[in-house]
Amino acid sequence: MIVQVICTICFLAVNIFSVRSSFDFLKADDIDEINQTLVSEFILQGLSGYPKIEIVYFALILVMYLVILIGNGVLIIASIFDSRLHTPMYFFLGNLSFLDICYTSSSVPSTLVSLISKKRNISFSGCAVQMFFGFAMGSTECLLLGMMAFDRYVAICNPLRYPIVMSKVAYVLMASVSWLSGGINSVVQTSLAMRLPFCGNKIINHFTCEILAVLKLACADISLNIITMVISNIAFLVLPLMVIFFSYMLILYTILRMNTATGRRKAFSTCSAHLTVVIIFYGTIFFMYAKPKSQDLIGEEKLQASDKLISLFYGVVTPMLNPIIYSLRNKDVKAAVKYLLNPKPIH
Repeated sequence: MIVQVICTICFLAVNIFSVRSSFDFLKADDIDEINQTLVSEFILQGLSGYPKIEIVYFALILVMYLVILIGNGVLIIASIFDSRLHTPMYFFLGNLSFLDICYTSSSVPSTLVSLISKKRNISFSGCAVQMFFGFAMGSTECLLLGMMAFDRYVAICNPLRYPIVMSKVAYVLMASVSWLSGGINSVVQTSLAMRLPFCGNKIINHFTCEILAVLKLACADISLNIITMVISNIAFLVLPLMVIFFSYMLILYTILRMNTATGRRKAFSTCSAHLTVVIIFYGTIFFMYAKPKSQDLIGEEKLQASDKLISLFYGVVTPMLNPIIYSLRNKDVKAAVKYLLNPKPIH
């Protein structure tokens, strides 16, 4: 966890230096001229400059997006209409599925359009909307994963107190706080980014309006942006990760003290799906932040391409895997989905 904080700060510091370096070379007259220029749109560089590869990307992303909509949609419907899933864990899972649909729907359709039509421009307001949803959904997901870990901790370590601690009022409030906090964080980060003046270069080296790629185009001091982003990373990445870490340490301690192998297997099975999702989610983020930067131009271009693929994995593959993981590793979810597809009494 400490390493992740250090890597995050170092990663953001590199972006400060690169943006400031380019800003320092500007003359005062140039800055005044830029400040008087209103940016109406940006140009997204996209995933690749090779048409044949872009067709492959289009097909893959389209299939994954359909799986996201269908898989998460089925989980939401199951958690609403199946009374066996009216528990805190599945309530959080339904929120997570809804979040994944919102997050991907804010960026994937425009990415698909750009891949098939070669239309790479995005309006200033459209970019702000993408940035807002990206931050809001990412922040909320971190908090929800932390809440789900706490739910598992109470269920396994304090089962007798579980109905009291995780009452309906409690878990609805926990989810509401997650959504509200993520939204507030996103409003702050988006407003701070979009108030900046931008240079003549309007090309965003990404396939979406990713905030760090947008900040590189700014022609002003972004110290405030970086400070708020570091605080945001600590609040929405590190703190939930600490909750998850200590929750699972206590869960592991409790499981190892169980006398029966059946009880241990049942306890492990209730946590395995959530733990798998956490590892994929935080593993992707950690790899993005901890990956070293290349100094030569060719190496930098290769790393930029890998950054986009990692972002694609984080933004599309992970939301696609979430319902698959929870469906395959959870008997209640599988039974509920089977009942939805074939509404007959299950004996």
